[in-house]
Amino acid sequence: MRVPFEWLKEFLPLGASPEEVARKLTMVGLEVEALERTGEDVIFEVNVTPNRADCLSIVGIARELAAAYGLKLTLPEHDIVAETGELDFNVDILDTSLCRRYAGRIVKNLTVGPSPEWMKSRLEKCGIRSINNVVDVTNYVLLELGHPLHAFDLETIRDHCIRVGTPAMIRGEGAQVTFTTLEGKERAIPGEALLIWDAEEPVAIAGIMGGRETEVSETTRNIFIESAYFDPVSVRKTSRALGLKTESSYRFERGTDIRMLKKALDRAAFLMKKIAGGTIYGKIDIYPKKYTPAGIRMQYERVERVLGLGMSREEISRSLAALGFTLEESGDSAIVTPPAYRTDVTRDADIMEELARSYGYDRIPAVLPKATLGEEDRESFRKSAGERIGNTLKESFLKSGFTEVINYSFMGVQDLEILGIPADDRRTRAVQIQNPLKVEDSLMRTALLPSLLRNVVHNVAHDNREFRLFETAKVFLDGHPSCRGGTGNGRSGALLPEERKHLAAVSYRERTRSLYREDTPDFFVVKGVFEAVLGDLKIANCTFVRSSEPFLHPGQSADILIGGTKIGYIGSLSPVVVERLAIKAQKPSIVVIEFDTEALLPFAVQDVRYKPLPKYPSIERDTALIVDADLEASAVMQWLREYPSDLIEGTVLFDVYQGKNIPAGKKSLAFTVRYRAVDRTLREEEIDSLHSSLVEYMREKTKGEVRS
Repeated sequence: MRVPFEWLKEFLPLGASPEEVARKLTMVGLEVEALERTGEDVIFEVNVTPNRADCLSIVGIARELAAAYGLKLTLPEHDIVAETGELDFNVDILDTSLCRRYAGRIVKNLTVGPSPEWMKSRLEKCGIRSINNVVDVTNYVLLELGHPLHAFDLETIRDHCIRVGTPAMIRGEGAQVTFTTLEGKERAIPGEALLIWDAEEPVAIAGIMGGRETEVSETTRNIFIESAYFDPVSVRKTSRALGLKTESSYRFERGTDIRMLKKALDRAAFLMKKIAGGTIYGKIDIYPKKYTPAGIRMQYERVERVLGLGMSREEISRSLAALGFTLEESGDSAIVTPPAYRTDVTRDADIMEELARSYGYDRIPAVLPKATLGEEDRESFRKSAGERIGNTLKESFLKSGFTEVINYSFMGVQDLEILGIPADDRRTRAVQIQNPLKVEDSLMRTALLPSLLRNVVHNVAHDNREFRLFETAKVFLDGHPSCRGGTGNGRSGALLPEERKHLAAVSYRERTRSLYREDTPDFFVVKGVFEAVLGDLKIANCTFVRSSEPFLHPGQSADILIGGTKIGYIGSLSPVVVERLAIKAQKPSIVVIEFDTEALLPFAVQDVRYKPLPKYPSIERDTALIVDADLEASAVMQWLREYPSDLIEGTVLFDVYQGKNIPAGKKSLAFTVRYRAVDRTLREEEIDSLHSSLVEYMREKTKGEVRS
């Protein structure tokens, strides 16, 4: 939001320089991203967070500075007395849930023309072009007080009647309503959208934009000024459905001040009379259900425990009062009531944030966390293991050349269809989003792979021919039996989705001509990266078995097992899936991996014990066995590790071969065994005997023969 410094100074006596004011705003949570000097004025570019709708105005920013500097805020002049009490106009709110208050004023015999230079200048500094003095006043008050207004040409409103309701309420369910907005575009209006109607037709889309038929022009002499409170959710849905965003909808979506609308209406009428002349008539204010502020209980002990600032009760009361809150003490707690414009404050944590802002983030001392070593901290250390594992995983993939991506937690049915996941797979039981932005994002993700494949398609379309990406995020698996509870929609006992933390990665490379030849298949490169990750986590009992995932290449894929339990998969993407993705590339190599990071926790949380370097030399023996082609190499390695001998230090599978001199349906597996004793030098005869016993053991297990 653009905020002129000179405009701010009209509401409070700022003695500080623009640079000092910018720093103060940033320290209270309203980051000033840039300062722009325009003549003798300075424009602040303020980054207002979505929850602070109260700061989308000059007065809102001034209110924050008044609290920060301890100054008195002066609101702009707006008190008026109607020059006549006669008012031939009627307003009827048909849907009080979507429009909780509607007020208006009539101004007659005004002259529509150019705005004065001072108003034009301020509007232009804030990025709004001047139209005419009447429309400019509504925009000016919008920027000044933060409440949207709309001016209608009074003579175009049939029967001088305003009705507030949806097409379904006015014309019945299923009625087709079209409306031409100020920009001259005809739009089909959804049945649940809130509209402003005259006696016959719609004249505005509530909270978003007025209509071409009732716009203020040079021939307009009498106007009706609208100031209302519309439901934020309703405005947001209608804005998205129509693809229409305006300065008004931006504020209504975030929640406006229901009490400010009266001041905004009077301020607009005051300015119009000042610059356009005319006669101000009485005010209409339909307010079916008065706004009642809700108090929030705040425990003083909790404030001190959470913030640790040592604020006294007097300081707390003074800080909250400066921000517009009221406080009523009750023993060790207090009931804090936020002002109407602070719709974002709904719980005690929000109040504590306000106290921290008021105190000043720059004044909060930096304190090193307490670090003690001892057995009493072991449980705490274990509880933080999940975070440590997450950090280690990220670091491992980053140093292996992968780039981290962050995607939305959504997917569509078409993503599962592309992967060919069968209907009985748990990953098809996804959580349905009630109000998705688009069909492609109508489900919560049950896997991270679909999002990464979208990233692949996007990068290839932008001519990126080689890249590695990874993402770590939660997946949502619906219908998990261990997650019974309320759903928040009134259906007690329904199944809640199980949330699991996953990591997925993809390696993409096109096989193009190169001076250097890379013989190692990408599948083994990515598998090596994952094994390095396991090494960083000190996890040793991991095995790989042939995968049956439908979207992976049957000969270049594996399920990842730790402790005998599947935690994920790794493999080259099936050519069928690559074809469905419609990737325009020559022989692309796409290797993917996805695994449950939480499943690593029981195996990674362990004490790291160091042992001295070996004093005595090792002896190695190589052996090759001819076994059935369908025998998993992981099973062979597991049998090797299970052989009972304290002298075996390690085993490595270094070759798998099928072809010449190997019978059909067979393959050769070659492995190395390293022997070492911790207390002596081994003798050749001793190892020959031990190795012969090991080979015989492996022959029986594999039902194979020693390859000569």
